[in-house]
Amino acid sequence: MKILPFLLSSFIALHSSFAATPNIVLINIDDLGYADIGPFGAKISTPNIERMAKEGMKLMSHYAAPVCTPSRAAMMTGCYPKRVLPVPGVLFPAAAVGLNPNAITVAEVLKAGGYATTCIGKWHLGDQPEFLPTSQGFDSYFGIPYSNDMGPAAEGSKSNPDQPLPKGPGKGKGGAGKGDADAETGLKGGAQPPLPLVENHNVVERVKAAQQHTFTRRYTERAVKYIRENQKQPFFLYLAHNAVHFPHYPHQEFTGKSGISLQKDWATEVDWSVGQVLDTLRELKMDANTLVIFTSDNGGPLNQGADNGPLRGSKGSTLEGGIRVCTIAWWPGKVAAGSKSNEITAHIDWLPTFGTLARCKSIGELQLDGKDISPVLLGQKDAVGHDVFHYYAGFNLQAVRSGAWKLHLGKNELYNLDEDIGEAKNVAADHADIVAQLQKHAETMKADLGDKTKDAPGVRELGRVEHPKPLISADGTVREGFNKIAKTLP
Repeated sequence: MKILPFLLSSFIALHSSFAATPNIVLINIDDLGYADIGPFGAKISTPNIERMAKEGMKLMSHYAAPVCTPSRAAMMTGCYPKRVLPVPGVLFPAAAVGLNPNAITVAEVLKAGGYATTCIGKWHLGDQPEFLPTSQGFDSYFGIPYSNDMGPAAEGSKSNPDQPLPKGPGKGKGGAGKGDADAETGLKGGAQPPLPLVENHNVVERVKAAQQHTFTRRYTERAVKYIRENQKQPFFLYLAHNAVHFPHYPHQEFTGKSGISLQKDWATEVDWSVGQVLDTLRELKMDANTLVIFTSDNGGPLNQGADNGPLRGSKGSTLEGGIRVCTIAWWPGKVAAGSKSNEITAHIDWLPTFGTLARCKSIGELQLDGKDISPVLLGQKDAVGHDVFHYYAGFNLQAVRSGAWKLHLGKNELYNLDEDIGEAKNVAADHADIVAQLQKHAETMKADLGDKTKDAPGVRELGRVEHPKPLISADGTVREGFNKIAKTLP
């Protein structure tokens, strides 16, 4: 049983009226580049997101993580990913490890505050039943538990729909239960099982190429339905699209719409999805009491058509293009229209921010790396973000930022991001004092979370299960004991 001390009555004091607590919608796009949407410089039309930015605030220095799994761990827990999910990269199907069931998530904080909670879309914090959203504070879940490329090549998960399906099983490596450190993170390559669509704790569909085209639409329809059904109570909707991760599967109605690429076509469908959500809130007159966040889980992969300009770098990197993400906050009447903030903010801030807005008491008693940035969002005088931000990639601390200054530790490269957002001019030789100050910040963090190793005083225990199994085996059989009734999916 999960131990949640903050659920005790002494920790949470519910507000007598829910009228003052906003609904919260967190829209998380997969692999969306910094300049893949109009408000951040895209070459395609994204009118709904552009309207969202005109009615809300752009967060210009908002940070995620370099890849999917750690980014989502930060978003859910309010902590640096290495603290709560110390894995070298991302999780794969049938991983033996995942986010510890004892970790306190934003869904659990809000649920304790009287909120209904749902997760729709990609999870990627572990696919075993112990790690899924319904074991982490969400009342319901509908989606694919990891990336849409983590399935068999012959079923469309390794190539775009305008390319022929690869023949043969492909080369696979790794695998749960093999005993080495890499194997515990799951099955890779040609060893990956069929993609499962999960509803709560049941596999309801085997995802092939035809189904991939439908998910942005199906997730959006689920989100709109959820808003309509829960309009009389405060709710937290986490809408985590598989779009625009490779392979690129926009719905047929959006294929070719951008005139550029399938990746950009899918970005236009994402824009449609955002419009559906915001229009529903307007129609139901819930917009004045709903905070909507739009963001990405990491920078876009340049080799797959993403655009991170004017930032340098790509997904997987701790250059700005790999970790700074396009982010918009929308709350009509509360977040100033047409505003923007250059304060340093991050995915680790969502838990304390949402918890504060939901009037959950003593959020400060949780051991978090994030901070409440609601003063920034609400435009309060003298509101500030982080003084220091640490750039981790897996176990490695690669860079640190304070104010305008960013130091790449291994390369001893210093950049003034206010003057050189593209990290083009190394000025370390001219600012030895700044380099020394940032190195001191780095050493403080290393004493807590370590560097190049997962063993450190501040690193928490991974969730772990014995004998992990795929949710769908290669022959289509759903994992025994996962569904109430075992079945075979074609």
